[in-house]
Amino acid sequence: MEISSELLFFFSILGAFNGLFLSVYFLFFSKPKKIYNLFLGAMLLALSIRIGKSVFFYFNPDLAIGYLMFGLTACFFIGPFLFLYVKSSLAPNKPTYWKWHLLLAIPAVIALMYFYSLGEENENRALRLIYLQWLVYVLLSWYAARDLIKKIVKPSVKVTIKERWVLSVIVGVTFIWAGYYFSRYTSYISGALTFSFFLYLMVLFLFFNKKKTAELFNEKSKYGNKKIEANEALVQLEKLNTLMQEKELYKNSNLKLSDLAETLKLSAHHLSQLLNDNEGKNFARYINEFRIAEAQRMISSDSKLTLEAIGYECGFNSKSTFFTTFKNITGKTPSEYKSLI
Repeated sequence: MEISSELLFFFSILGAFNGLFLSVYFLFFSKPKKIYNLFLGAMLLALSIRIGKSVFFYFNPDLAIGYLMFGLTACFFIGPFLFLYVKSSLAPNKPTYWKWHLLLAIPAVIALMYFYSLGEENENRALRLIYLQWLVYVLLSWYAARDLIKKIVKPSVKVTIKERWVLSVIVGVTFIWAGYYFSRYTSYISGALTFSFFLYLMVLFLFFNKKKTAELFNEKSKYGNKKIEANEALVQLEKLNTLMQEKELYKNSNLKLSDLAETLKLSAHHLSQLLNDNEGKNFARYINEFRIAEAQRMISSDSKLTLEAIGYECGFNSKSTFFTTFKNITGKTPSEYKSLI
């Protein structure tokens, strides 16, 4: 190979190798184990296999059909894993029906690969179907992130580092899809180069936000290795949940972490760690879920109270906070929820 070809091969395959290492990290080593990290790892693995196949095929067009089919099979799963990653990241408490997406994808990809093996004309048709399926899932991912996009365009609304990361992943995969789909007008290797470029932008993103990396991947590093024993945590959580349900402390709009900790005879730090490590949520989220559950109960019971009054009754100190929190947790506004009953 000429020097230019060697550099092209190096930068193209570098992204695939680094993506493979990152996928292994998210699949096996990221802590705590969260399903969205598994989906991210699976998506990176599928991308890395697809990119690797593209690079080797570009420099060796006589690659065996088995390798080509392996790469295209991986390509078929990029879209589903992207969509499931976005859904489970932005709405962790909602069912994402991920098993159905994957169970339907398996027979579909088997049928496509059989169709692909029947001849050159069928190869092109199968390839177009795979790119179409990938595009559909990319569009579904953008739709799933619609509320996040609305937050981004509003300067007054705070967007978390994790939300920016999720949006960056969608943007990156969209560009990679475009790199492959429009390669007929550019070069087949453009998809691999786009992936390498996107991957290193993500690395820079993490580097400049290194202090927030733990928040990004939901690693509660601030507690170090002082993890509460499982049996102790179970007892304390049961006591906490019983207290919240029987005393309805969440209805106190001025309830603070320190107040609840004192009631439980725990330190505020200990209670915060208990919720983060075992419930995967902070104090505000924990309390608001009780409030929203109570609001849903009151709305469903055909309460004569207005929606605003229900919000105050459940512990919210403003109408806007109630409506925003209700939408974040349930995916619907109180009015939309009421209309479905």
